[in-house]
Amino acid sequence: MSFPRSSGVLLHPTSLPAGYGIGDLGPCATEFIDLLASAKQRIWQVLPLGPTGYGDSPYQCFSAFAGNTLLISPERLIEDGLLTKAEATAGPGAAVTRPTDSVDFPAVIAHRESLWPRVLDRFESAGSSPLRDRFERFRAAHASWLNDYALFMSIKTAHGQAPWMSWEPDIAQRDPAAIARWSERGAREIRQHELTQFLFFEQWLRVRDACHARSIQIMGDLPIFMAHDSSDVWSRQELFRLDAQGNPEVVAGVPPDYFSATGQLWGNPHYRWDELARTGYVWWIERFRALLNLVDAIRIDHFRGFEAAWEVPAGSPTAVNGDWVKGPGAALFDAVRAALTLEQLPFVAENLGVITPGVEALRQRFGLPGMAILQFAFGTDPQAPDFRPHNYPRNLAVYTGTHDNDTTVGWWTGEVGHSTRSDDDIENERDYVRRYLGFEGHDSPIHWEFIRAVMASVADTAIVPVQDLLGLGSDARMNRPGTASGNWRWRLRPGQLTQDVMRRLGEMAETYERV
Repeated sequence: MSFPRSSGVLLHPTSLPAGYGIGDLGPCATEFIDLLASAKQRIWQVLPLGPTGYGDSPYQCFSAFAGNTLLISPERLIEDGLLTKAEATAGPGAAVTRPTDSVDFPAVIAHRESLWPRVLDRFESAGSSPLRDRFERFRAAHASWLNDYALFMSIKTAHGQAPWMSWEPDIAQRDPAAIARWSERGAREIRQHELTQFLFFEQWLRVRDACHARSIQIMGDLPIFMAHDSSDVWSRQELFRLDAQGNPEVVAGVPPDYFSATGQLWGNPHYRWDELARTGYVWWIERFRALLNLVDAIRIDHFRGFEAAWEVPAGSPTAVNGDWVKGPGAALFDAVRAALTLEQLPFVAENLGVITPGVEALRQRFGLPGMAILQFAFGTDPQAPDFRPHNYPRNLAVYTGTHDNDTTVGWWTGEVGHSTRSDDDIENERDYVRRYLGFEGHDSPIHWEFIRAVMASVADTAIVPVQDLLGLGSDARMNRPGTASGNWRWRLRPGQLTQDVMRRLGEMAETYERV
């Protein structure tokens, strides 16, 4: 679908400056929404909202449907009478209650795990209440995924967080007697996971309503693949290409690219698209339906995988040796559109990397805007001409950079790291930028020149990462593709995103008619 001309900001909630070690869905989210409104922004783009597993990546989640309980705001729980201030600032990991500019995930996880039993006790002792009524309605409405997820997480805890393939064979293969036994054994923890999911959804919908009250839409993010160690793969093993022990036959990734000379080996199992087609793509339809209940539009990560995906033999050390294997193509999106009774699909297709005519034909068949990254416009990337503003179509979402890129300032100064760019490449790109943007570095910093270029373009949607609004260097980068640790930790400091910065962004939104 074509989106109205507008602009927005990319910031994952974990990066908000909350007071409990990680950004959350409490007052800090409302304050950020107010800043967006003051800058006349109409989109808040976030990364996937699921419960993170390996490497703390929002693209490797324990569930396609559950929410990340680390985002639950202790402040909101205190307001709702489910926690006291003393409880919120005590226990394991309590040091996270001090201000930080990065997320210490192990400490935050320890802190939250010490809170949830107290929250459950207070909830259960409260007896009948409107909150309990909403909880029971939530459990009934989400039973199709919530039951499996809560059981999966309780069994993981009992196994010291070991992946499900290493559990006893009866429960790994979901023998009914084992399911019943583990359900009884883990009843309290299952209840706790159900409750924390309810609290996440309650708080998220409050954030969504605050956005809507200020005419701001939320753009969510949907990864194409599921983490192997997830409740979805465990509970729907027939939908994935696994061997008899539950291990992947082939894994997902991409061949060598801008970010890595050996490609990116993600390790996710591939789908059995034939089995999904036989069911009418019900699991995928429910996945899209669930996310559209939380957000207004969806960026589909690695859209090209629906046309063809890179398959690497399981056990390969890199993603170099693989094959492109056909995906479901239009059949999936026809099924989604029909089931959700949508005339137009509110999706943005992430069409970066090795993009074939078949991928573009699939995107255009459904009228989905693609993406353009300004950082890629000035080098030798095959897509570079398409990423130059004078070549943009209107039905496009353009970015100075994304969560996978270096910040604009880091890219400009050459602090790239983990990139295939040579020193000569870097200098050639700088020279092209100077000529293309008429940039001499005297009147305006490079990040504002990049912001101006995407805002002034004809593209309907322009998105700027918060790091680029602030002109931060490589230390503020959110993710370095191809690396397994040290990512996703960056956070705003309180007061760092100032009214002056947002005023300047708002002036650009007005000047280039994105209001």
